[in-house]
Amino acid sequence: MTLVAAAPSTIEKTDVRDDQTVAPDNPWVVLVWNDPINLMSYVTYVLQKLFGYSLQKATELMLDVHHKGKAVVSSGSREKAEMDVFRLHEHGLWATMQKDGSSGKGSSS
Repeated sequence: MTLVAAAPSTIEKTDVRDDQTVAPDNPWVVLVWNDPINLMSYVTYVLQKLFGYSLQKATELMLDVHHKGKAVVSSGSREKAEMDVFRLHEHGLWATMQKDGSSGKGSSS
């Protein structure tokens, strides 16, 4: 039996010039919107259950939803945001996601 070793390969390293900047991958944010159906106590409960927020933090976010019409409840990669929106929808809350730093007219799920 003959053993054959793979030839070593070289990896070329490319340098990034100063005029070639790479835009960072902005995280996505998940928004919960005010709705006329869910009780404030239920929204607080869901935020605690899904995101592990303390009662105080969940209450603050719920009050933002109630008074301002929306609140950012989580952020992260697109995949994480999609999953968070899905989970919020499973609990009957109106939630959307958008790129962080956008004007409020983001993608909805």
